[in-house]
Amino acid sequence: MLILFTDTDTDMTPKMAEEYGYKLISMPYSVDGKEIKPYVDFDEFDSHAFYDMLRSGKIPNTSALNADAYVGYFEPYFINGDDILYVHFSSAMSASFDAMHSAVDELLKKYPERKFYEIDTKGISILALNIVLEVGDMIKAGKSVDEVMKWAEEEVDHFAVYFFADDLKFFKHSGRVSGLAGTMGTLLGIRPIIHVNAEGKMVNIGKEKGRSKAIEKILDYVEQLGDDIGSHRILVADADMPDVSNMIIARIKERFGENLDVQMVEVNPTIGSHCGPNATGISFHSIHR
Repeated sequence: MLILFTDTDTDMTPKMAEEYGYKLISMPYSVDGKEIKPYVDFDEFDSHAFYDMLRSGKIPNTSALNADAYVGYFEPYFINGDDILYVHFSSAMSASFDAMHSAVDELLKKYPERKFYEIDTKGISILALNIVLEVGDMIKAGKSVDEVMKWAEEEVDHFAVYFFADDLKFFKHSGRVSGLAGTMGTLLGIRPIIHVNAEGKMVNIGKEKGRSKAIEKILDYVEQLGDDIGSHRILVADADMPDVSNMIIARIKERFGENLDVQMVEVNPTIGSHCGPNATGISFHSIHR
């Protein structure tokens, strides 16, 4: 039997995981030195309470999983005679995957008859989720793992994300966005436009003055790069500003068609630790990233 895995950094929730048959790996964050594991230490993510905590001045930290953690997730299924397909967030963003590969190498020596497949979405949050859901759709439709892996080779780089945040101190603290320093001045209202490139890294590609201009800029990217968007989900990230995210959904349908499948997704707390509150973005099927 093939067992599907993904992780909480893809914005996958237990409810979605159950619907698609995914097992969920919890990616931790810490507040005031206390480690918190999403959907292990709590059942439901209270997005408003989390982002209000950040607004009050808290800046969480995130940490990688070690090899033992991955063994704990994967070994029970290898013991059971199952194979594993893990669709995960970008390996370029975390040292977790060095630990994961070390764990998998040891497990495959112990269980040589088993197979481990992985799809690196080269994304995070809604970009990764878009790919995770497409893979889930294919498995539910009866596609083989070989068909899914071939699809991923061709399609992972055809999903894009463009986003911005109101408060840049969280991106600055995380240090995970390249090219951001030039836009980090004291000018009020400057919002860097960030995307995830084909290497799976977050890169600042421009800046806009004010939220409205930033929204229109990311919509322009959808128009310039969108490819067959009517046949794929369009995901809108929401870090606790649902009024703005709903307005973006309305603008997407106004510009590109009322019948599009556009869904709002709460940004998970581990990724929210990097972007902070009042962040939003759009992930869509694209010509390229």
